[in-house]
Amino acid sequence: MTKTKTLATSLLSLSAAALLALTGTAGANAAPATNADSQGSVASSHAVSDSGTADYWTPERMKSAKSGDILAAKALERGKLLNLGKSLATEAPGALTSIPGQQAATDSKAINLKANQSETPVKHIGKVFFTLGGANYVCSANSVSSTNRSTVSTAGHCLNEGPGAFATNFVFVPAYLNGAAPYGKWTARALYAPTQWSGSGSMQYDTGFAVLNTLNGQRLADVVGASGVQFNAARGLSYKAFGYPAAAPFNGESLKSCSGTATNDPYNPQFNTQGIPCNMTGGSSGGPWFIGTSSNGYQNSVNSYGYGSNSTKMYGPYWGSVIQSTYNTASAS
Repeated sequence: MTKTKTLATSLLSLSAAALLALTGTAGANAAPATNADSQGSVASSHAVSDSGTADYWTPERMKSAKSGDILAAKALERGKLLNLGKSLATEAPGALTSIPGQQAATDSKAINLKANQSETPVKHIGKVFFTLGGANYVCSANSVSSTNRSTVSTAGHCLNEGPGAFATNFVFVPAYLNGAAPYGKWTARALYAPTQWSGSGSMQYDTGFAVLNTLNGQRLADVVGASGVQFNAARGLSYKAFGYPAAAPFNGESLKSCSGTATNDPYNPQFNTQGIPCNMTGGSSGGPWFIGTSSNGYQNSVNSYGYGSNSTKMYGPYWGSVIQSTYNTASAS
């Protein structure tokens, strides 16, 4: 696998002043379509063509894809000299919202577990593969409860450069294991991100949602199920996070997890993020955080960044009203 600089390393290389510059100008692309909801927040959206996408992702391309963390690092670099001294906007507290999960239909598939070294594959958790700037990348993702029963959550930098272009060749591979796609490759029809991410690359809102096409006439949640989601929850909860870390000492071929109580990021409090004890590396970006001790809890964050290759914490964005607004738009599409 090509070795890439992680987001964590880039964060450490920036000055304190530069790190305050995350509210920079929008990317070079034309402004994406936006959708406003009753909360007054706006989501950026991008329609995706799936022509040839599933066939594009051969096992060789999936194994050689780069970690998507490098894209978040690029977003920070682009914005570091803009809006110096300005803090990120404070988000008004919202009401606690819990949306129950969705059950899959009866499953007759068996997954080969013989090479798995850590977590047993979870049907609704998988890897996403995509292309940005002519390069192929990989992140982690999760099927989430939605009106369309076809939505996955991931990190914002796993579907948009933040700020900049949206991804192409985007597919979700649930229960990925050593190159296998036991439930198929699900192509995207639309990608959604908060405008605070797609327009400014704000780490405070590093979350995105992809709405997928049907596969063999079935919707994603009907095949693998979907996690319940929760927004505006209390801070400092206990979580179990999942992902497919690809950088050493991991190889990205099987599912890993971390557990612990969330604490605020002491180095960059303006991000409003929380961290849990975790040594997962690049490739785990976008993996889900579940409240509690298993993959059955409500999801209310994703893996976003760590500090260095020997980081002992993984940080994720707080899912408040802005991210909920983006989810609402994607879910109803």
